[in-house]
Amino acid sequence: MISEHIRSRRSVFPVQYNNTPISKEEIEKILETANWAPTHRKTEPWRFKVFHSESSRQQLADFLSKTYKEIAESPSEFKQKKIAEKPMQSACVIAICMQRDTKESVPEWEEVAATAMAVQNMWLTAQEMNIGAYWSSPALKDHLHKLVTFQEGEQCLGFFYMGKYDEVLLEGQRKTSIEEKTEWI
Repeated sequence: MISEHIRSRRSVFPVQYNNTPISKEEIEKILETANWAPTHRKTEPWRFKVFHSESSRQQLADFLSKTYKEIAESPSEFKQKKIAEKPMQSACVIAICMQRDTKESVPEWEEVAATAMAVQNMWLTAQEMNIGAYWSSPALKDHLHKLVTFQEGEQCLGFFYMGKYDEVLLEGQRKTSIEEKTEWI
């Protein structure tokens, strides 16, 4: 039941992943569900750059580590190491990108929202397949165009780290009830 999947979805971080590979077919299934997200005026703004092979994940790790060292005011060796580890702890990293509608027929926030809905579809599908996932949006995302080709108007919104895991995930909680966040008019 979809409501059960929504309630049980959790962020699963790269440090929690085991070394079990994710197949290309599994990734394609996850991405296919992203393509069915709601989109105003059918702009379908979501774009994905997949780092699946060990060599492409290593290339991403090296790029992020080097870029962090270049842009950080006071780079920390510890943080630089952590940044480089995440792609290598993951079985796949997907750069979440948004292609702005060239006609700007809808507000930019709607394109970002549609892309986020595509990611939610991915996350729920991954959860259903027992694949852990985590969306990270570090400032480094704004430099990805130096590593991979972007179309005009395309921007990176973050990285979707994925991996299989063995741990039992904690039950979710909310700070307040939906009644406290709802006003009936």
